[in-house]
Amino acid sequence: MAQCLRGRAAAAAAGEAALRASAPAPWRRTASASYHHTIQAVPRETSGSRAAARERRHGRIPAVLLALAGAAPGEGVAHRKLLTADRRQLAEMLKQSPYFLSTPVRLQVRAGERSTAIVHSGTVLPVKVHRDEATGNILNLVMVQADEGTMLKVNLPVEFKGEDSCPGLKKGGFLQKIRTSLVYLCPAEHIPPKIEVDLRNLDVGDRVSMWW
Repeated sequence: MAQCLRGRAAAAAAGEAALRASAPAPWRRTASASYHHTIQAVPRETSGSRAAARERRHGRIPAVLLALAGAAPGEGVAHRKLLTADRRQLAEMLKQSPYFLSTPVRLQVRAGERSTAIVHSGTVLPVKVHRDEATGNILNLVMVQADEGTMLKVNLPVEFKGEDSCPGLKKGGFLQKIRTSLVYLCPAEHIPPKIEVDLRNLDVGDRVSMWW
C-alpha cells in the first residue's frame, strides 16, 4: 500500500519524498470485530444454475462453505459444503455491516427449513458475495471456515481519516490513493475489519507505505 500527498506544481518530485522518519506510522489495524450476527443456513443437495435459480425464487440464496486443508494458507480446500441461506437475513447483514467481507460471523446449519436440529455450527468468514450486475440482487455467497488458529488471507478495505485537518491538503495538495484495499494475513480470531490511515500529520510530499 502506498498513499502520498502531491502538490499541484511539483507532483512528480513530491511523490518520491519519504515520510518523516520521526513521525509515527499513520496507519493502524482496527480492533477485531466481535461476532454480532449468526448466519442461519440449511444443507442443499443439488448445484447448478437451475437449482440455484429455484432457490432464489423461494427467497433463498445458494451458499458454499469451504474448509481449508490445513491451518496455513495455500494448502488448498479440503471439502465444500453446499448450503442455502435466507435472502432477507443476508441482505440485512450486508446493509448493517460495511465490513461484511472482513468480519467473522457465526454459522448455524439446521437439518432442514422446519427443523430445529443443528447439524453444524462454527465461525466462518464471508469472502465473496456475487450480485446481479443489473439489479444488485444477491446471487450467492462463499464462506470459509474460520476456526481459531487458522491463518487466512483477508482483503481489507483501507479508509482515510483526518482529511479536513491534513496540512498537505490545506496547502493545495491532493491525496493520491494508490490502494483502497490490501490483502492481510492473520489468524482467524484476529481479523481487523479495516486498515485506517490517519492524514492529520501528513504534509505535501509525505508518503504512507506498508511492507509485508
